[in-house]
Amino acid sequence: MNDRQRAPLAAAFPRIVQPIQEFLDTEAAGGVLLLFAAVAALVWANGPFGDSYTDFWGTHITIDLDLIEIEESLQHWVNDALMAVFFFVVGLEIKYELLRGELAAPRKAALPVAAALGGMLVPAAIYLALNSGGGEARGWGIPMATDIAFSLGVLSLLGRRVPISLKVFLLALAIVDDIGAIVVIAVFYTDDFALGWLVAALAAFAAVAVMGRLGIRDIVAYAAVGGFAWLAVFESGVHATVAGVVLGLLTPVQAHYREEHFEERAPEIVDRFQGAADEPPVQAGETRQAALRELEELSRESQPVLDRLEHALHPWTSYVIVPIFALANAGVDLGGDAIADAASSSVAIGIALGLVVGKPVGIVLFAWLAVRAGLATLPDGIRWPRIAAVAMVAGIGFTVSLFITGLAFTDARHIDEAKIAILAASAFIGVAGYAALRLLPADAVDAGERRAPAASAATD
Repeated sequence: MNDRQRAPLAAAFPRIVQPIQEFLDTEAAGGVLLLFAAVAALVWANGPFGDSYTDFWGTHITIDLDLIEIEESLQHWVNDALMAVFFFVVGLEIKYELLRGELAAPRKAALPVAAALGGMLVPAAIYLALNSGGGEARGWGIPMATDIAFSLGVLSLLGRRVPISLKVFLLALAIVDDIGAIVVIAVFYTDDFALGWLVAALAAFAAVAVMGRLGIRDIVAYAAVGGFAWLAVFESGVHATVAGVVLGLLTPVQAHYREEHFEERAPEIVDRFQGAADEPPVQAGETRQAALRELEELSRESQPVLDRLEHALHPWTSYVIVPIFALANAGVDLGGDAIADAASSSVAIGIALGLVVGKPVGIVLFAWLAVRAGLATLPDGIRWPRIAAVAMVAGIGFTVSLFITGLAFTDARHIDEAKIAILAASAFIGVAGYAALRLLPADAVDAGERRAPAASAATD
């Protein structure tokens, strides 16, 4: 649907279109869609057509590139290819936070970095304490992850009860958590290297960096080189989604045109557009169209490349790719003795305790140590009970936890037990964190926000 079609629709059905637009603009939207996708996967896998779930996502699709033939199940195409786009956006977010966001200033970054470190180490330690030997030990990375969409969705549902500084803290913590997850995936869940393909991938990454230095702006050229980089990483033995992260980190943060250039050129283009009124009708139309195209190009290229790509791709990852991933991976057969087996499984218990206990305890403990050591300070007006409540919300491990499950285990029983634990633990700690934040009395910063409702409304 183009803009011309959308405008009459919005005018004719404002009560329908406006709420949908507002819904999609909230942080909670991605988490809500993710929740629906997970529930749909469970209903599908446990309904009367449960066998079709496994058959559908197990359908093999082959891509023959003459020199290379790739044959993967539909589920693996989602996990290896679609999720590479998700991790590309994660790479963009990481670079933004490191250069211009909460992680740019060491003093401000110290608290979320310390908290995230504790939120990764303690859950992994708890899991390994229960699964120290055998193939089960490979699951130690599963309870380390924080799901950004679900976690921020919970905070957004609380509206002004959660100060903006607390939301920023959770976002920064989750970004550091993502960095840790990417390192874990790349280093610990890669079994064999194909050196030739790895060298080819590094060459492709170098080519992307050089193209950026040379000022090349053709998106097709970058897509071609990026696609080859993904293929090379896929064939190298490193998980293909790592290619997405690296390409995100290589994305330029500067705009092609400086602000001064925009300020100089934009008035000239507008004058040309207005001056077309003195030309013959046909020529005037062509002049105006050319001026509009030039102004559009000038406006687009005056925006930072990183911001532009993140703005364009974030809705696709939040509202399409991640829900599809959840639909493809969250379905687990709960019939028979599946729940009873999970309840007595050291794999499931280790994951559940890691998320429900390890995450909150690790986050609060390491944050407290950083503050006590003088390395960090709490956000203005935020006290430890709120940090503890947000640490509970950070225990929601869904997308990346499910992702690592598929890398850690090949045994179907362990995969099902891990999925049950992830779903149950995430639901429990998410509800508990929501309740804790809702019941906590207002801190000083909340009172300040209530005195300025317009300002707080702009941030919710």
